[in-house]
Amino acid sequence: MDQRYRQMIAREFKNCVNNTIKRLQGEATYRPFHTALLSEEAIFWSRFERSFSTSFGQRVIEEIAKLVALSNGASAAQRQKETLITLDNAYVTAISAHIQELRNGKRSDWNTTVASLRVAPLSGTATTIRIISDLWWKKDGINNYISLKTVKPNIDQTAVAKEDCLRLTLADPDCNAYFGLPYNPYGENKSDYAHNPPMGIFDFHHDPVVLIGREMWDTIGGAGCYEELLDIAREVGVETKQTISGMFNGR
Repeated sequence: MDQRYRQMIAREFKNCVNNTIKRLQGEATYRPFHTALLSEEAIFWSRFERSFSTSFGQRVIEEIAKLVALSNGASAAQRQKETLITLDNAYVTAISAHIQELRNGKRSDWNTTVASLRVAPLSGTATTIRIISDLWWKKDGINNYISLKTVKPNIDQTAVAKEDCLRLTLADPDCNAYFGLPYNPYGENKSDYAHNPPMGIFDFHHDPVVLIGREMWDTIGGAGCYEELLDIAREVGVETKQTISGMFNGR
């Protein structure tokens, strides 16, 4: 990765920690039952982790994803990309019916679903649909869209994301549409993922459009991107860990 992009990503990581510290300094801390039951250290780190999770949220993930896409040769990249597509009403109806079937317990893998939707008899009438993608990037003339979610998304978020992925895929068969989680809280392997609520919408273990952790970052930023991001975070962590320790010890 170009040094310029490494520095920009490092700045995003560092800002997450700095924003966490600022938030904690301005936060009310009177918690009599916590104080009675827990050690001062346990209370501090609980507050810090919760506040850090807020800082290291959607905007940061989107921005880092945009930077790694550009570092990997994307000609353009944009967060919260608005795309207007025109889709035959037969496709619109079939996609909505498919999502409802999934909610009712039917299961279908991605490739089978797309193949079955593509043979739906067209109505000859169309609808214009507005889709907002958390990240869009263009590389080698191909449009790429990804819906970036928290690592434990709920079923409603997942259903909307799949609907958008299917609409984009049917409107532009040459594009890539993805559903991405920045890391896997259950382990390194995709097969380890075990958050059940959204798993009836996508096949999280096998669908090629579902990208989790390493696969997501390497898809956006090229082979080795995930490890390089961790390396950047470790470099930033040398400084931020000292800052946090000093903050705790100076309380």
